[in-house]
Amino acid sequence: MPGLHDPVALPLSGQDDSLDICRKRDEHIMRSVIKQTVVLPAPADALFEMYLDPAEHKTITGAEVTIGREIGCEFCAFDGVLTGVILAVVKPRLIVQSWRSSLFKPDDLDSTLILTFAPQGEHGQIDLVHLDVPDHDYDGVTQGWEKYYWSPWRQYLKSR
Repeated sequence: MPGLHDPVALPLSGQDDSLDICRKRDEHIMRSVIKQTVVLPAPADALFEMYLDPAEHKTITGAEVTIGREIGCEFCAFDGVLTGVILAVVKPRLIVQSWRSSLFKPDDLDSTLILTFAPQGEHGQIDLVHLDVPDHDYDGVTQGWEKYYWSPWRQYLKSR
């Protein structure tokens, strides 16, 4: 009986060949993970709506944005510097996007952005998990969330 780390042959549908799937004990794939939590002075439901509303999103960031509430909607912000697709929306608590910056190399895979929205008293909390940002853009993306989203969002909410 094969062990967990032994090669396994699986038939490919419609083909005579087999696909060897090998899992090696010493081989590990490390995913980059950016985690941030911010509490903003507005209800979580309102923050969720602001992020998905193109007009409010633009007012917050100061840049044009294309975004939608449906799975498959394109995302484009900061004149094409950020692009992606909406992968999941669970109103009013969860948004998942494929996401990439213009600094990603052509062979870099899209990253995955997960935003969750939760009440925090009268305020709202956003928990961000951003997976698989390439090493060469990791610091810029990490700092960019504060610079281009959290700080402007705080200022926007103070001015309302």
